[in-house]
Amino acid sequence: LKSNPSNNEEKEAQTQLTKSDELQRLHSQALSAYQQEDYEAAISLLDEILAVCVWDAELRELRAECYIKEGEPSKAISDLKAAAKLKNDNTEAFYKISRIYYQLGDHELSLSEVRECLKLDQDHKQCFSLYKQVKKLNKQIESAEEFIREGRYEDAISKYESVMKTEPEVTVYSTRAKERICHCLSKNQQATEAIKLCTEVLQLEPTNVNALKDRAEAYLLEDMYEE
Repeated sequence: LKSNPSNNEEKEAQTQLTKSDELQRLHSQALSAYQQEDYEAAISLLDEILAVCVWDAELRELRAECYIKEGEPSKAISDLKAAAKLKNDNTEAFYKISRIYYQLGDHELSLSEVRECLKLDQDHKQCFSLYKQVKKLNKQIESAEEFIREGRYEDAISKYESVMKTEPEVTVYSTRAKERICHCLSKNQQATEAIKLCTEVLQLEPTNVNALKDRAEAYLLEDMYEE
């Protein structure tokens, strides 16, 4: 403005300058809320800043962290995906997205995101370690499903037992493995075992339709029509 003064532009510049000060104030409040573990307040402040600073990758990563702490993984994924596009070679964002998908039980999407990380840096230790784990689990689940399609239920059961050994920590995988084993037992006319296992699954997930259907089939085999 000093080089080319004009009233209109001066007003606009003053407005932007005031807004800039305001955003910096909001930024330090957001950081402070994050440090005090008040993630809800931090998210609300970051929403205000990101409405203006749409392309700020670091702010998106910070908001994603808050979403993770608040138990809102899908919102975190959307911020991390934006951050991965906004910042070159953002291996950290791909790693975090892959981990979230893995925790949610979406092993296929987890595998595809961790591959993106390794494309950027094949020596990335965390990504490589996660890649090995997800790839192994993915392969076991795929071959178990292949056995089910072929009617090889014993083999499928054994493969799903391996899945539970490969990932004992994330319960979504063991629950899904039990659900599929129950399906195999039911198809294999092993009604008593099927009923027991499906009941276990339904205690964890009362609305699991597949477990309900497979348990119903097993009850039919046992002539337990009321059940």
